Amino acid sequence: MQTGAVLTSPRRSLESLPMRCGGFELHSLSDGFFGLDGGAMFGVVPKPIWERTNPADSRNRIRLAARPLLVVSGADRILIDTGIGDKWDEKARDIYRIEKSDTVESSLARAGFGPKDITRVVLTHLHFDHAGATTKLDDSGRPVPRFPNARHYVQRKEWEAAVTPNRRSRASYRPGDFLPVKDAGLLEFIEGDVRFELAPGLALELVLTGGHTPGHQIVLVRDIGIEGQRDRVADSGHSIPRPLDPSMPVLAVFWGDLIPTSAHIATPYIMGYDLLPLETMEQKEKLVQQAIAGKWLSFLEHDPEYACGVIEEENGKPFLRPTAE
Repeated sequence: MQTGAVLTSPRRSLESLPMRCGGFELHSLSDGFFGLDGGAMFGVVPKPIWERTNPADSRNRIRLAARPLLVVSGADRILIDTGIGDKWDEKARDIYRIEKSDTVESSLARAGFGPKDITRVVLTHLHFDHAGATTKLDDSGRPVPRFPNARHYVQRKEWEAAVTPNRRSRASYRPGDFLPVKDAGLLEFIEGDVRFELAPGLALELVLTGGHTPGHQIVLVRDIGIEGQRDRVADSGHSIPRPLDPSMPVLAVFWGDLIPTSAHIATPYIMGYDLLPLETMEQKEKLVQQAIAGKWLSFLEHDPEYACGVIEEENGKPFLRPTAE
């Protein structure tokens, strides 16, 4: 895959630099930075180990990015996750150390688009740092959809977990981030692994991984070839999800919270936030090996420095080689 961006510093990571391949573009966007407890982010990994790469502040918070991904393919403009958003009071901004040095809208503008240009929004899951910018406050202070012309896709399992959270997960879900989308008739439920056909020869595949949440999914961009492209089936102007042949090569992957930062590539590095940690480990073990073999371009949603790169292996240990110009 021919890429045209290097994102190797916090300042540089805010830029929307397109990565072109054939008939589509990938834009790593930014919705700013925020902070979460380092111990929660690394689970059973001791602090003397994780703080070497992710130093904590005086309140034990590490700096994390919020990086949605924009996929542009012909008339399709697909946003994968939306960021942490701006519906926060001063107390919450302080707790989560929210740095709105950039927004998903300003990043979109640098890429040449606005919220009304987005045709689809794919949500890996509905936690506030991934779905927060899906809505915004109108003049009356009411949350409304930020992307009014987009169909929004979420796993049904994830929706059920978000609208009926348990005591452990309740703080991670904010109903104002997603209920207005359903109320506006913009929500589409999916179940399991599905695909959307894009430009000739390309498909977007949504893969249910679970682990972090019951309905967590990652997103693959696959090269299905002209022979693998079937006629689109119209459903109110949107193609219907279909199963995808797993033998078709992957060009890029958006890991969501399966691998939130480059430090989490190693199998044992599992977040304390994960509801099903063994499921996360099994999925990572399998998918990271596939990513290494296939040289997938990997997009990391929360890494404070690197937006993307290729996972490689040295002496049996996987690591991220950042994308170079």
